[in-house]
Amino acid sequence: MTEAARDEVDRLVAAWRRERPDLDVQPLEVLSRVTRLARHLDRARRTAFAEHGLEPWEFDVLSALRRTGEPYQLSPGQLLTQTLVTSGTMTNRIDRLAAKELVVRGPDPADRRGVLVRLTTAGRELADAALAGLLKNERELLAALPADRLTTLADLLRTLTLPFDIAEH
Repeated sequence: MTEAARDEVDRLVAAWRRERPDLDVQPLEVLSRVTRLARHLDRARRTAFAEHGLEPWEFDVLSALRRTGEPYQLSPGQLLTQTLVTSGTMTNRIDRLAAKELVVRGPDPADRRGVLVRLTTAGRELADAALAGLLKNERELLAALPADRLTTLADLLRTLTLPFDIAEH
């Protein structure tokens, strides 16, 4: 492999192989790249959301509501499940999004004590615009791979993440 084709992970793996030849450092070749890619993805996402005046957590809540379809509403408990935050954190997030008029709270007709959080028209439009920006940035991150390799990569990553998803449900 030429020096130009080597990435930072190749260099750190070579250093560990030199310093600790007794250890199999092959997991670093995959997972260190996944970690580095996650950092780049986080930056791309933050940039896409910032272009629309959103924080990542705001997009998480708005997109959870948007994905439900009309009338774009969920209970706070359903939002907790989809966004993996605590009850207190979700209450704070709903309050902040309501103050921006991106969501509204209303009574749950199926449960007199319950509340539903509904996406406003402004919230739906913002979620849609932010999603389009996000997908543009993510396509740029993946541009080096042809479509068939993207499908293979998605399948391989699913194999790695599926046990975590099963454990959470």
